[in-house]
Parts: sequence; C-alpha cells; structure tokens
Amino acid sequence: MTDKQTLAQRNNLIRAAVMGANDGILSVSGIVIGVAGATTNSFAIFIAGFAGALAGTVSMAMGEYVSVHSQNDAQVKAEETQTQALKTDYATEFAFVQQKYMNQGISTDLAAQATSEMMAKDALGTTVRERYGFTLHHEVSAIGAAVASMIAFPLGSVLPMLAITLLPPHVRVPATAGAVLIALAFTGYAAAHLSGANERRATVRNVVAGIFTMIVTYLIGSLIGH
Repeated sequence: MTDKQTLAQRNNLIRAAVMGANDGILSVSGIVIGVAGATTNSFAIFIAGFAGALAGTVSMAMGEYVSVHSQNDAQVKAEETQTQALKTDYATEFAFVQQKYMNQGISTDLAAQATSEMMAKDALGTTVRERYGFTLHHEVSAIGAAVASMIAFPLGSVLPMLAITLLPPHVRVPATAGAVLIALAFTGYAAAHLSGANERRATVRNVVAGIFTMIVTYLIGSLIGH
C-alpha cells in the first residue's frame, strides 16, 4: 500500500469518526433535553438517551458503510467505462485530455505533448483522473468508516447523557446545553478542517444547529409534559 493510499484511508477514518461523534452529540442531546422538558425523572431521561444512542449508532454505521461502498462502486464503474472507451475511441479520449490541459492555459503544442506522454505512461489512469477527478485504486474502506462511526457515535452521545442525568434538576438543562455547544464547536471545526471548508463558518453553523435542535425539542417536550 502506498503512502497516498494510507493517507486516504486515514482521512476516511478520521472523517467518519468526527461526523459520528458530532451526530452522537447533536442527536442524543436533542433527545435527552426534549425528554427533560417533559419530565424530571432522571431514569426516564437516561433510558430515552440510551435508546437514541443505540439506534443512532447502528443507523450511522450502516449509513457510512452504504455511502462509502457506493462511492467505491462508482469509481469501479468509471474505470470499466474508461477501459472500454480507450479500446473503442482512443482519439476522442486523447482529445479530451488535451483540451483539459489547454483549458488550464497550456499551449496547444505543449498540451499535445503532455497528453501524449501521460497517455503513453498510463492512459486509463490519466483519462479517469481528468474525466472523473479521482485516482485509480485509492478506494477507501467502507468497513473502516462504519466501524469508526460505530465507535464515535456512542462516545459523542455520552456527554449529553451524563450531563442531563447526573446534574441537579434545576441546572441540568442549561448546563447540558452549554457542554453540548462546546463539543459541537469542536467537532464542527474539526470536520471543516479535514474537508478544507471554512472553519469559522462551519463551527458557527454546527453550534446554531445545536441551539435550534435543543430549543425545539425542549419546547416540544415541555408542551407534551404539561
């Protein structure tokens, strides 16, 4: 396995773990705060949170597995398509790659030379990269992503569950909300950093989503409980 493949696998696992933890925090905090709006019974709140964590763990893991597996299947299909295209219409594929290089500001002659050299070295890899934007044989692990998510989701859910059940009734909702927002700020920043997105914007968006989720579920719980 090449270093590049190892990096891709590592990033895949980290991404799945961060997103799993984020969903665990957000989903379970919504559940336990919603139930806390309806009842002060700590055991009932804990059971609701535990059930949500269990269901979310399975759902998140299966979602990661299906998503990554589908991505890998699409890459395999693209490879098959390009293999056939090179056999039946090599000239068209050559012209496509050359045009891509010319669109980047490379002169016609230099683009033709670069295309000729690249195609001679690895025609399939070159056309797949230029047409579909990925490198051959760098598929990431669907099972690895599922396992990372399966571990991270319940770990993320532990924070709101412990806070809401162990703190005194008169402070547990605001204290839990505060702890959850700090955790969501961290996971939002981490997810953005890994994906190359705007970190500040992603952090604020994640925190706002958490605030909205907790307010809505608490209000609904309060209406049902009273």
